[in-house]
Amino acid sequence: MTDLGKKVIYQIYPKSFYDSNNDGVGDIPGIIQKIDYIKKLHVDMIWFNPFFVSPQKDNGYDIADYYRIDPRFGTMADFETLVTKLKEIGVGVMLDMVFNHCSTENAWFQKALAGDKKYQKFFYLRKGKADGSLPNNWQSKFGGPAWAKFGDTDYYYLHLYDPSQADLDWHNPEVRQEVFKVINFWRSKGVQGFRFDVINVTGKANKLVDSTDPVEEKSLYTDTPVVHKYLKEMNAASFGQDPDSVTVGEMSSTTIPNSIEYSKPSEHELSMVFTFHHLKVDYDHGNKWSKVPFDFMKLKQLFTDWQEKMDQGGGWNALFWNNHDQPWALSRFGDTGKYRIKSAQMLATALHLMRGTPYIYMGEELGMIDPDYSSMDSYVDVESKNAFKEMTAKGMSPDQAFEIIKTKSRDNSRVPMHWDSSKYAGFSTVKPWLMPTHQDQINVQDELDHGQIFNYYQRLIQLRKTERLVSDGHIKMFLKDDPEVFAYQRYLDDSNERLLVFANFYSRHHLLAIPDEFQDKPCQLLISNDQREISTVPAELEMNPYEAFAIKL
Repeated sequence: MTDLGKKVIYQIYPKSFYDSNNDGVGDIPGIIQKIDYIKKLHVDMIWFNPFFVSPQKDNGYDIADYYRIDPRFGTMADFETLVTKLKEIGVGVMLDMVFNHCSTENAWFQKALAGDKKYQKFFYLRKGKADGSLPNNWQSKFGGPAWAKFGDTDYYYLHLYDPSQADLDWHNPEVRQEVFKVINFWRSKGVQGFRFDVINVTGKANKLVDSTDPVEEKSLYTDTPVVHKYLKEMNAASFGQDPDSVTVGEMSSTTIPNSIEYSKPSEHELSMVFTFHHLKVDYDHGNKWSKVPFDFMKLKQLFTDWQEKMDQGGGWNALFWNNHDQPWALSRFGDTGKYRIKSAQMLATALHLMRGTPYIYMGEELGMIDPDYSSMDSYVDVESKNAFKEMTAKGMSPDQAFEIIKTKSRDNSRVPMHWDSSKYAGFSTVKPWLMPTHQDQINVQDELDHGQIFNYYQRLIQLRKTERLVSDGHIKMFLKDDPEVFAYQRYLDDSNERLLVFANFYSRHHLLAIPDEFQDKPCQLLISNDQREISTVPAELEMNPYEAFAIKL
């Protein structure tokens, strides 16, 4: 794919973007009605979370029919109109492909249940052990064992996620052919972008052995060598035939060497990878369901490792703070009160000027923050409900457990888009599937009228499109020991120009010592979220709370 470094991708969670038919759920016609807003974003492509036929046990990541649009979101004709309308404004479509598992309501699983031997080979069906226990001791990522009874047979089927999501057996070439057929069907509809859900857990061994501990367990099915073989085969049989395709793999608990191989152009696998290590720096000893301040030095170290090593190895990162599975970054790493605007701009600067392809999650450009719910009844997400039960079952008080859910729930970012300040945030005229909060102070109408975050994002997007240091440059971090400021330089092989980026992650003033090599050099300010004036690099400078700026030497 050419020019990945110049592209910016926007993510839309269709269920929460805009409700056109007033049933409380966002839909495809609703997205079409907001084309004018999408045009203002100046993005290159939109990644849509799944809107295929699904019982919605895991918000559409349990697909019952890969070839049909779920009626709750619209029709195939609506989808075709959407592709056309987006193409008219120069925006491509990226669809979410969920191929590690399918819904137990999918015809493949239903035929397997009915005794069809061909389709029984599509799944990991195993008998229990001689002592009557489950086939192995693996745990589902949503809690409980990873095995469920296969109808009224002696077999169990594997589900690494919800019991309604049966893992597909990629060892079976027929499964892989079916997967390629799905991709090619959507390519025939004009789709050039594909995101592959948890694609690096498809490489389980044929023999599914017991694990010795949770960490070792992940290694039994994550990032195994065969995943590279599957991806090369998928690339050659489908999107690899399109020189303009853009693909991203969601990589669960992956490593840098694997990610280089997944995304290095010469490997012919994927364009880039989503990795999540940087969004676990506010987990207490790896436990998501905890409430601790984020570890800034760890965040810096992770960005340093992933950015520098992916650059050295020729891999490519997807850059993101937010998505539909994460609470809002502004609530985690910024300030939702006095410095909401400043810290939103700071986080955007730190991320968008790094090496990779930035993703903006809908509402991020408004500075959206976690909703202010007062009880568990407001949450819908299966993972959050399970976690609340588990925490309280282990003796935590309901109030304590609720505080943790408030900071970590996937529903935080799934709230309806705030279009205006009305009761349902201009998303719908009826009560939405999930309630908005804070729309009185954060919404599209106000932001476009007099806000400062949307326009700042536009400036960052413009820099990526026009400044080679941003789109093509190498990256190297500096001030690595500074406890409050994140700083890096971008540079090119064929030029002496440098781009220096500084971001203060705290609400305090901070005195910065600039490395000798940059001192006294003339510079040009490219972007700043403050009133910074600078034409020569000083030996030291004081940064304001949540200040961020970039200078070109």
